[in-house]
Order: sequence, then C-alpha cells, then structure tokens
Amino acid sequence: MTFEGGEKLAKTNLNFFADGFPGLVYQKTANGLKINPHKKLMPELFVYGQTLKPVEFDIPGEYQIIIFQLYPFALKRLFGIEPKSITDDCYDLTTYKNFQVADVLKKLSFNTDRFHMVNTLSEFIDELTDAGKLLFDPPIFKAIEIILNVNGQLNLANIAQELNLTKRTFERRFFSETGLLPKQFAKIIQFQNSLTQLAASDYNRLTDVVYQNGYADQSHFIRVFKSFTGKTPGQFTRGKIS
Repeated sequence: MTFEGGEKLAKTNLNFFADGFPGLVYQKTANGLKINPHKKLMPELFVYGQTLKPVEFDIPGEYQIIIFQLYPFALKRLFGIEPKSITDDCYDLTTYKNFQVADVLKKLSFNTDRFHMVNTLSEFIDELTDAGKLLFDPPIFKAIEIILNVNGQLNLANIAQELNLTKRTFERRFFSETGLLPKQFAKIIQFQNSLTQLAASDYNRLTDVVYQNGYADQSHFIRVFKSFTGKTPGQFTRGKIS
C-alpha cells in the first residue's frame, strides 16, 4: 500500500484496523509521523505487530508512506522478533542489527520516486526471505492459508485434526509463530471480510453482512465490530462517531 499527499499546513489522519497481518512501514514526512492512541513518534523504517485495537497515523504536512503487509509468521522468521512482544506495538528497524538496513535507508533517502522506493524495499524483503525461508513452520503456514480461504469461518478443531496436531499443540505453535491464538486470527479475518463488505456497500441489509460472515446475530456482530474499530457498523458507514 502507498499513501502520499498532504499540505504544508494541513494534518492527515489515516485509520487502520486489525487485519491479521503485521507489516513493514517506510515513511518520509515533512514533520514526522505519530501513531495514536500511543502518541508515539515513529522512525523512518519500522515494523508493526498484530493490531487488535484501532490505530491512527497522525501526519502534519506532506508525506510519502509505503506499507508492506507481511504474513503473520514473518516477524519471527525474517526479523527474529517474538510476535507477541509487539502486538499493538512497533519495532524500530533503524536499530535492527543488520547491515542491509543501513544500505536500504541510504538508498531510500536519495530517492523520492515511489516505484524505486517500493523496489528497494521489495529487494530488502526478498533478501530476508531467502535467508529465512527454510525456518517457516509448514503446518502453521497451511493453517493460515485454510483460515484465509474460508474467511475465518471454520471449526479450528478440524484444522488441528487435519494437521495431525492436538488442539493444545496447534494453539501453542500458532501463537508462537504469529502472536495470536488461532481463534483470534480467525475472528480478525472474519471481521475484515465484513468490513470490506460494509466499505463497498455490498449488501442490502445489515443482517446480510451478519449472516454471510457467520455471526450468530446482529448484536454479536456489532460487539465484535466495535471492539476492532471503536465504532458501530452504523457509525462506520456514516463516516462519523456519535
């Protein structure tokens, strides 16, 4: 994802909700980028963990932001970060003890062209992937794919059985790799599918969204939606908080 724009005397607010994926962010801003509600001023290059609570990028002035979504196990396998340690938090990659980071930042500082910046970051991720590709946990990779393919609507005990793992072992290994329990991840993916449907106005009644996404009833859906966005579905579609 890329975002750019802003005016010298204006402020931009970008909102993000739980999507099940950590990410890598490069930001080039005139006056810095702050993440709310933490009120934390961010470095040029950082990774963020699983986000369970809504977050906002607070950006005064002009900006360029590039975000790479990463698979849930990428934090541990590419960067050596324990995923649970940065849930609802970030890790400053400018302090990462890897010689490639300094080279990447140097290349990015000399470039304002979006295509070249994306290409530089892609090459960096490719190098990290090549170095760590044999360390991924195949059963957990498969479990993630299954959950994504069914939009979070599946009995997780069935996945554990398909992977020849006990429920406890499945949960432990999934949490170790992603920082989330399988149930949490499935719940986020289920929510994201409903969020996409709401944002696209791809429904006639709210109950269509509720039942198509496997929620027990409308009140259950509203509770889940508000826990991830801070808004009810009605407030979200109206674009305001009441």
